[in-house]
This record gives sequence, C-alpha cells and structure tokens, in this order.
Amino acid sequence: MRFTSETSSDGVTERILHLGEIPGVLWTPEGATGTRPLVLIGHGGGRHKKAPGPMALARRFVTECGYAVVAVDAPGHGDRPKHAEYDRLATENQARVEAGEELGPLIGDFHALVARQTVPEWRAVVDAVQALTYVCCGPVGYWGVSLGCGLGVPFVAAEPRVRAAVLGLGGVSASAEVASRITVPVEFLLQWDDERVPRAASLALFDALASAEKTLHANPGKHGDLPAFELDSSLRFFARHLN
Repeated sequence: MRFTSETSSDGVTERILHLGEIPGVLWTPEGATGTRPLVLIGHGGGRHKKAPGPMALARRFVTECGYAVVAVDAPGHGDRPKHAEYDRLATENQARVEAGEELGPLIGDFHALVARQTVPEWRAVVDAVQALTYVCCGPVGYWGVSLGCGLGVPFVAAEPRVRAAVLGLGGVSASAEVASRITVPVEFLLQWDDERVPRAASLALFDALASAEKTLHANPGKHGDLPAFELDSSLRFFARHLN
C-alpha cells in the first residue's frame, strides 16, 4: 500500500492510498498512535470514496470516537476505470426495467456479481490498514447502505474481524443465504417509501440476518431520504460494539 497525499484539518488526518489498482482514503485522528477500531465505509451506487455523506460520517467517527476509517472506490466508480462488463449489465438492466421488470431483483443480482470482486479487495485493504502502527489490529466495523449494503452483506459474512455492521437500503433477492451467515450485531436502515428497493425485500433481508442482536430502523421517505439522525445512531451503535 502506498500513500500519495496527506492533509490534516480539524483534528483529522486524511491520506489518499492505493493498494495495487484499488484507490482509497484513510482518515485517522491527527497524530494518532497505537491500536484503534477501524470502520470500513461502503459508498452508494454512482458515488465514490470521498462522497460528501460518507466523508462527513468518517470525520465524525474520527473526531468523536477516535476511530480510523477507510473507504475505497468500488469497481467502475470514482478513480477506477470504467468496467465494460458492469456497464453492459447496467444498461441491460435499465432496458429490462423499462420493459416492465422489477428493479429490485436486478439490482440484487448485480450487487452479488460485483461482490465477488470487492470482498477479496476489501479484505486486503483491511489487512494493509491494520498493518499500520497507528491503526493496528483493533476491532472492525462496517457501514454501508444501498450499493454499500449489496456489497457489504457478503463482506461482513466473509470477514471474521467485523464485530458490528450498519446496513440498509438493500433487499434480499440475491443475498438471503449469505445474510444467514451474519451473526454480529446489525443496525438495519429502511426507507418505508423506497422506490428502488421493495419494502418486502428489505424486510426479508433483515429477517434473513442470523444476528442475535439486530435492530430495524424504518423511516418515511424515498431511497435518498435517509434522516441525518440515523448517522448519530450509527455512532452510538459502533461505540457500544467496537470500544
């Protein structure tokens, strides 16, 4: 892993990183030393590692909790090159929706395909970040909604270092069996009027989680209307399970 830039402001140090061909960003407390929890944030579809929402959340994890936070660009997003096969499938799916098919199952199948690439990438990123002396081998959390949920469910299921996860705005179509392997505490976010993910599919995904501790937060509004107070809840959730 190599860093290409480092800046600090308001108590947060931000480092742009590259792990092979994977571009990412690491946020830590300014002057950090020693072991600390690490949170991996998965961005939404069409977004990137430094999208305003995830970046604001990352800075809060750093300043209010003392955590390290890492985010990387998903394939075909941010600073990564276009992915011809994924672009072809996205175009095909759009045509199928216009022809009358439901969007939710198509999104779920697409996320499951991309996760075959991202899960090993993200595990390698966690390996590299935890090798740093100012992060080291503390507990790991995961936060991701929408695309971040579709890719996050298989990541959390596969990664034993994850102690807790915030997921949501995703459905069950391609991930029920994978979700059944998740046993860590989960906070699940659902928008009651989501126009992209059918409510029944989100509820089915929540139901499929095998976690003994899982909570469902359902709020009115569409896919992009997640209330700001849910970010406050995420901080409290991780403080209970990573500290």
